[in-house]
Amino acid sequence: MVKRFQGNGDYIAGVLSDTHGLMRPEVINVLKGSSLIIHAGDIGKPSILKELHAIAPVIAVRGNMDDDSWARRLPKTREVEIGNVVLYVLHDINKLNLNPAKENVSAVIYGHSHSPFKEERNGVLYVNPGSAGPRRFTLPVSVALIFIRGTSIDVQLVTLNV
Repeated sequence: MVKRFQGNGDYIAGVLSDTHGLMRPEVINVLKGSSLIIHAGDIGKPSILKELHAIAPVIAVRGNMDDDSWARRLPKTREVEIGNVVLYVLHDINKLNLNPAKENVSAVIYGHSHSPFKEERNGVLYVNPGSAGPRRFTLPVSVALIFIRGTSIDVQLVTLNV
């Protein structure tokens, strides 16, 4: 199922992953002003989605740790059309089962590794916002902001001071 956000203008997508049941106030502050929020899985509990919905519409996918009954209703992948841009969202990049360039996907959004990452390959942007939840090893706590204007995408990885 494709979720479409139509209209002219600029969009800001707040992107997070791996909250594992922890919603930090610092995350909420960064995401305020987003046109929509994308959660790339390992949400942890339904209250996380409720808090995010209070800010903007939410697109969420199920992560490998999201195994409660509420989470099983979430899809494992989502395709989001924002203006002229198509985002493909999944939790684990190793489970990507399509060729994004051939499918006209502009960016692939994923989580799982807890490590923030952005890179363009074959005309497709790959973005992992890192983990917004509990700190894992020495990895930073982070989220991403994706700025969309027409077919242009700019990504800002935001490391939180927690």
